[in-house]
Amino acid sequence: MVIRIGILGFSEGNGHPYSFSAIINGFDETAFKQAGWPVILDYLSRRSSSEFSIDDAMVTHVWTQDLDLSKKIAAACRIENICADVSEMFGEVDAVIVARDDWETHEALAAPFLHESIPVFVDKPLTLDNCQLDRFMPHISEGKLMSCSGLRYAVELDRLRRSDSEVAGISSIRCTVVNGLEKYGVHLIEAVASLGGPFARPVSIRRLDVPHDAFLFILENGVPFHLDCLGSVEKIFCLNIADSGGDTRYDLHDNFRAFKRTLRNYVDMVKSGVPPIDPMETNRIMRLLVAARSLAHGDEIRFYP
Repeated sequence: MVIRIGILGFSEGNGHPYSFSAIINGFDETAFKQAGWPVILDYLSRRSSSEFSIDDAMVTHVWTQDLDLSKKIAAACRIENICADVSEMFGEVDAVIVARDDWETHEALAAPFLHESIPVFVDKPLTLDNCQLDRFMPHISEGKLMSCSGLRYAVELDRLRRSDSEVAGISSIRCTVVNGLEKYGVHLIEAVASLGGPFARPVSIRRLDVPHDAFLFILENGVPFHLDCLGSVEKIFCLNIADSGGDTRYDLHDNFRAFKRTLRNYVDMVKSGVPPIDPMETNRIMRLLVAARSLAHGDEIRFYP
């Protein structure tokens, strides 16, 4: 049986309605060129046709706040049904993806589906409001809601994740990313958390007194994790990890496989009802972002005593 997925929404500068839909459905190159998003089209075009699709899932419906935009997404990503109103998806889809990265819109879009027990994936960051997070948590725990950065599943970090000895030997982590903390810093926070255990549990945060968004997290195992969000610079998603063997740089650029792994985990959750990420880890990361953005330059707080 086909799992019918609906795509909800669009936010400025975020091409996930296109990339997520194309990874599941495949894409029409001519329509994609007309829609724009050349960077996404470039990495899609580098993949073989056999790499597209996820099990028996299909994006069957799309709604955005702009009907013309919805038509472009549908044409580029082979989506059959264009909805003039979100309500048209009820009874027609088995799951939805909220593909906006402006967190203020997430609850209004996700809640009607969650209340009908329709599983939802929400683009990062899930929310930067702790009261909203409290309302989301039961759905996360029940395997009805998933939210994360795709870089949680970055293939470039697989070697570290598979090696307990290498992860245990890490003495410091320095991450560098474009833009700001909320939409882009979360990518690297999720990537570090994916190493597991103490790497997902910071105990303190200090905001550094520099012109860009910069933070020092001390992780539960005492490892310092520096995060620099450089603003409007050339694309960079980079981890430098130091251990007894020296310093190794990991550039996280394989969006296709990171996103496909994310979507596969979501489809597995839709089928099984089992959260793919420890719900408390999602809770910690969102509260970490809330705490970090509240700090003045030079301030420090204990996050998890």
